[in-house]
Amino acid sequence: MSSVITEIKPDNSKRKPNMWEASIPIIVMAVLLGGGYGYMQLPVEMLLIMASFVASLIALRLGYSWKDIEGAIIQAIAKGMPAQMIIIIVGVMIASWIASGTIPMLIDYGLRIVSPSFFLVTASLVCAIISLITGTPYGTAGTLGIAFMGIGHGLGIPLAPVAGAIVAGCYIGDKLSPFSAAANLASAAAKCYVMDVSQHMLWTTVPAFAISLVVYWVVGSQYAIMNSGADRILLIQKTLQGNFAYNGLLLLPPLIVFFLTFRRKPAVPVMLLSSSVAIILAMWFQGKGLASVMEYCVTGYKSATGIAVVDKLLSRGGLMNMMSITLITFCAFAFAGIIQKAGILDFILQKIMKFAKTPGKLIAAATASSLATGLLTGNAYLSVLMPGELFAPAFKLKGLAAKNLARVTGEAHIIVPIVPWAIAGVYMSGTLGVSTWEYAPWAVANYAGFIITLIYGWFGFKTAPLKREDETQPGS
Repeated sequence: MSSVITEIKPDNSKRKPNMWEASIPIIVMAVLLGGGYGYMQLPVEMLLIMASFVASLIALRLGYSWKDIEGAIIQAIAKGMPAQMIIIIVGVMIASWIASGTIPMLIDYGLRIVSPSFFLVTASLVCAIISLITGTPYGTAGTLGIAFMGIGHGLGIPLAPVAGAIVAGCYIGDKLSPFSAAANLASAAAKCYVMDVSQHMLWTTVPAFAISLVVYWVVGSQYAIMNSGADRILLIQKTLQGNFAYNGLLLLPPLIVFFLTFRRKPAVPVMLLSSSVAIILAMWFQGKGLASVMEYCVTGYKSATGIAVVDKLLSRGGLMNMMSITLITFCAFAFAGIIQKAGILDFILQKIMKFAKTPGKLIAAATASSLATGLLTGNAYLSVLMPGELFAPAFKLKGLAAKNLARVTGEAHIIVPIVPWAIAGVYMSGTLGVSTWEYAPWAVANYAGFIITLIYGWFGFKTAPLKREDETQPGS
């Protein structure tokens, strides 16, 4: 994903919010999502709309007109449209890959070679490698992630830790890959060289990922003892082999995605090309009619093997199934647009910044700001851009290299995939078929990274000093 999302500026001619005016929308959002969604399981779309309504009342009180509020909502949604386009096309790609036999074949072969003891470790490592190569957590989860979910299902491993391991692996590349939009935005906001940031971030990413792999190995060993699953695996394999014809050409759709993404080609055309090839393969090798495959791409693939475990596994994808994700993100962006326009988010970030008296506290404040932005807006890019721009002068004033700030926002922004109302959280949940609440505890690297960053900052470990004024050059 390669869109650049900039913040919605508040109007300086309007009155700025005071403490209680800035607090009310945040408190309401926390209560609605914590109690309404987390406890009562109410539809998150309506809760986000209610929170947006309260935020709009505060904006009206501050002197903004409904036209201003409406414009902020439209602007926020418009800035998220590139990401939405990718999400929608991923639905087409998933359905076409299943119809072609690509995903069934990958699941079958995976069941043959992957040991339950090392499955979680393998899934996370492979997703990390692919996301490093391509720079896209969405594409990695929507392709290999689904295949690994199927393999884990076949091995009898609970799907929550499988999804958590996949999400953790997918976001390694989002932090470190020079092809990642988030990594480049973090460097741009902090005004430093992207490769310096990637190298600096290894000091937090490697131990965080290592911790997660140890957890996955320990947990995987327990599941290997509890679940032999030989009969279940054999049933899935026989069902897949009986319903899909395998051929080496079925690897073309994923190879197209990985190769062209690595070559920095635009995501949407690449995925459409891959889906088109998969549609042709579905007609060629699986004997599907064009009308049937097109229907799958719209409504999702409908598996009818007669084996419940396989049908549940393969019945997914399609444009319509991705629209629910789009609806939630539109509602979240509405709230984000209003609190940005009304100056509420700026107010909160400025209050957090007053805490920063020492380098350790400055790093803690920047981390808290990035986390708060991600939680409030549900947007990973904003959680990189806004704190990056806000704290850049303060880091320079304290004699800290800008790559420290980029590392802070880079580590903190990956909390977003485990936020249920965030675009990344909704996408991962919808794609992998596991709720965010369920897989969040297992995405260990997503929260271990910023905790390690805080520890480093507090003790001054691997916190680089400022070397030169222009930090956009290599070696800063």
